[in-house]
Amino acid sequence: MSAAKIMKPIAEASPTFKVRIASVLFFLIMLTATFTELLGQGRLSFARGIAAGIIEVLCMVGLTLLLYVVFRPVNRELSSLAVSVNLVGLTIEAFQWHPLGVGVGIALHGVYWLLIGYLIFRSIFLPRILSVPMMAAGLSWLTFLSPRLVDSLSLYNLTFALLAEGLVMLWFLVMGVNVPRWEEQANAAVDRLFALH
Repeated sequence: MSAAKIMKPIAEASPTFKVRIASVLFFLIMLTATFTELLGQGRLSFARGIAAGIIEVLCMVGLTLLLYVVFRPVNRELSSLAVSVNLVGLTIEAFQWHPLGVGVGIALHGVYWLLIGYLIFRSIFLPRILSVPMMAAGLSWLTFLSPRLVDSLSLYNLTFALLAEGLVMLWFLVMGVNVPRWEEQANAAVDRLFALH
């Protein structure tokens, strides 16, 4: 079966289905991260640690691409920027060349959530209040740029960021998006695109 045949049903799916799949991927990321943290790096075999890391990165890539499609009608350029920033951050985190690099990767993840928060605020198909926890999570991840802040606040920032993201993802899972309003914004985006040509 070709990749195009696999991707076609996902591409044609409703935005609510896409955000629900994105939220399932988010919770899978959290389960995998919890598994690796609870067992500790020293007690996990090298192969299991690599496998958990690959699962986390692949799930985050999937989540990022699904949210790109959902938020593209709000602002195509900003949604593309968000994807690019997060994919660069994931690449930096995946290779973990240097502890500072990991901090930069996590900070780019924070920039990603700030952009998603702004896109939520500008959307007409989600409650604007959801932008607040998402932007707060983004600001929490940005503190990983400072080793001094990470040493003193990382447990609190990590907990707060994950709870804030989890709250929004829970909304996505349970409530989804307002599909008629999403279609209205998508149609307006297409009209704007044609008006430019």
